[in-house]
Amino acid sequence: MLALAGLAASQLDNVRLDASSDSLLLQGDPDLAFYREATDRYESYDFLIVTWEPDSALLSDQSLQGLNAMVTDLESVEGVRSVLSALDVPLLESPPISLTDLADLDSIASLRDPSVDRSLALTELTTSQLYSNLVVSEAGDLTAVQVTIEPDTEIERLGDLRSELRKQVSSGASAAVQAELAEIESAYDESTRTVNAARAQLVENVRAVADKYRGQSRIFVGGVPMIAADMLDFVQDDLVTFGLAIIGVMVLMLALIFRDYRWVVTPIIACSLSALIMLGILGFTDWRMTIISSNFVAVLLVVSLALAIHLVVRYRELEVTEPELVRAERAVKAAELMFVPCFYTAVTTMVAFTSLVVAGIKPVIDFGWMMTAGIVVAFVVCFTLVPAMMALLPEQRARTVSDELSMTGRFATVVERFGGLVFVATGVLVLLVVVGLTRLQVENRFIDYFKDTTEIYQGMELLDSRLGGTIPLDIILYPPSEDADSSLVVAIEADEGFGEDAALPGAEFSQSALDDTGDDDFWEDDPFGEDISFADENSAEIGYWFSLEGRDLIDQIHNIVDARSESGKVLSLSTGFSVMDRLYDDKLGSVELALVERSLPDDVADVLIAPYYDPVAQQARITVRAMETSKTLRRDEYLKTLYAQILEETGLDETRVKFTGLLVLYNNVLQSLYASQILTLGAVFVAIGLMFLALFRSISLALLGLAPNMLAAGLVLGVMGLVGIPLDIMTITIAAIVVGMGVDNCIHYIHRFRKEFAIDRNYREAMYRSHGSIGRAMYYTTLTVVVGFSMLTLSNFTPSIYFGVLTVMAMLAAVMGALLLLPKLIISVKPLGPEAT
Repeated sequence: MLALAGLAASQLDNVRLDASSDSLLLQGDPDLAFYREATDRYESYDFLIVTWEPDSALLSDQSLQGLNAMVTDLESVEGVRSVLSALDVPLLESPPISLTDLADLDSIASLRDPSVDRSLALTELTTSQLYSNLVVSEAGDLTAVQVTIEPDTEIERLGDLRSELRKQVSSGASAAVQAELAEIESAYDESTRTVNAARAQLVENVRAVADKYRGQSRIFVGGVPMIAADMLDFVQDDLVTFGLAIIGVMVLMLALIFRDYRWVVTPIIACSLSALIMLGILGFTDWRMTIISSNFVAVLLVVSLALAIHLVVRYRELEVTEPELVRAERAVKAAELMFVPCFYTAVTTMVAFTSLVVAGIKPVIDFGWMMTAGIVVAFVVCFTLVPAMMALLPEQRARTVSDELSMTGRFATVVERFGGLVFVATGVLVLLVVVGLTRLQVENRFIDYFKDTTEIYQGMELLDSRLGGTIPLDIILYPPSEDADSSLVVAIEADEGFGEDAALPGAEFSQSALDDTGDDDFWEDDPFGEDISFADENSAEIGYWFSLEGRDLIDQIHNIVDARSESGKVLSLSTGFSVMDRLYDDKLGSVELALVERSLPDDVADVLIAPYYDPVAQQARITVRAMETSKTLRRDEYLKTLYAQILEETGLDETRVKFTGLLVLYNNVLQSLYASQILTLGAVFVAIGLMFLALFRSISLALLGLAPNMLAAGLVLGVMGLVGIPLDIMTITIAAIVVGMGVDNCIHYIHRFRKEFAIDRNYREAMYRSHGSIGRAMYYTTLTVVVGFSMLTLSNFTPSIYFGVLTVMAMLAAVMGALLLLPKLIISVKPLGPEAT
């Protein structure tokens, strides 16, 4: 064991936590491929937001100099693709530029131009549909710097290839394809490790740049990559701080319970060694923990502690009942007596955690497999190390039965005297469970993961309230089919000037469309008519979205999205058209729209057109950032109702509207959680019921053993629903923990009850003896874990608090079910046959 401990300790430096956003996505999600396609098409890569809120005026020399220095430093960070700030956006209304002036690139100013009127610039930045509450807050005191992260094309290529090969394998591919998939899986994992390390370093470097300028401005760093990184930081801190605190409290509780150093040292060493060996395995295999699977260490401590305490309590019983045995014989006998029930509890607990594998979410799957492997390690350690230490550590004094008062004996008294109330209380709890389950919500507001005193909470709140939201959603729109009457094709020959009598060669405008442009002097007043020098030199088709019909549709959908309270900043071609309307001092007509597509200078088109329009695929894109702080945000409801509203009000069919973005992907994860939770719990109880049947050889005992477990699992989920704790990627694991712990208690109790009943075939006496023996081990384990895990309520990371509270609740529900409900059911049903007369 010492050798194993040494080997494991040598691998601790290799233990890593994965903070990538991919670790929070649903494996095999069909929306993921479309998301990556849209990301590449519109170059909407992951980004960080760095806010700048100086003490001086936002556009003062002092502020802009500091902002410029920070932008320069951010651009030099390795892995940064581009940096966009208020310094670089084109100013079209400071002063207002006519459409004709757009032909002259030198006339398009930015804040870097010393001649710019900053008062006009501030007005434009705070009132423009394009910039307000995105680049600059509406109040004009805060600006955002967008730091776009360079994507890794290799991992994207490997990911696409892996998905394709997985489809082939699932359809029954050849051995060669399976071998290729194994190679790609390995290459993808290696690439993921490299990318994650680089991403973590990039986030750290961006933060370092921000820290450098905090003396000049109030700065927050936000964005989805930052959320993942901060969650990881909180988890790492909790893992170390509260992991040690939990072990310390366990030491204290064991000392108070047993008052014997042997029964403090032995369980703690067994628990610690189990965790150490498992961490060593993770480090050696580079099996990375995530913010979810990192909880496995704490849960493994619980499992190990339960096994060790059961052995200790059994050994202490033998000290009283068979004092003539030497320590080594007593230790071996204790292990022999506890091997079968502990083996079955280990296997059934593994079944409970294996159920998480079907969740489809990598960190949840990893948690299930890590716990399964960890239970094997804990079982081996406890049944080798604990008996060995029992045999080696000298006894302090002989024990007698009266050494301690039995709290568990009082539970037995409650069952005997107030058994009816136990059933009544159970009935009330069942009703509460039903009500709570109907209120259980599937949601995942990242801001709720942090206390409002933390920097990340304040930064996310700032981004939501003043800079347009956090989690992105893209709405991809398709044009009508090619044979639709509304299709529009216009060919423009750049070398033919436009005059009063000029015609558009090849144009398919109707006369009524031209009439819409105004009076007979239209061409004389048209700014493009004077100088079309920046038009495309080649003939080109004008897209549907630059027709009057296409623009009206874009405007309509844009307004529908913008009207939702959960929507933050909404951007689309409609935004660019509105900016052009202001420059033209009128709503653009057919000709202006057609020319805008091809004739805007690159600097302007890169801001107004390119992010929202793909001329090759003829797609239009509306992007919105959901308000993470919105109390009314229910992702699934928001997406479904918004989609239905768009289809209903526009009359479009489903083939022309597609939602994508991280908001969609995270929602898919949440909905998968709910479905998998219901399905897996049912499957787990069936599997455990069959194992109970194999162990107890009695259908009635198997069903009785399931009842407290089902109640405990339902109770925890029901309480979550009643108090408003959502089911999300962090809390889904609690049901498996409840079942795992509850099953342990029921197996131990029924196994011992059968032995005690065989002595005199008296249900009452068997209950008292069972409570006084195995019941003590269950009670001690629960008491130690409850006090230890209560320490997690001091965390700044809300999921850690939930994990601590719900684990405590799970342990209490499990032990109460095993010591109150289960014995009352056994006494009432009499599954072991009639009592002796």
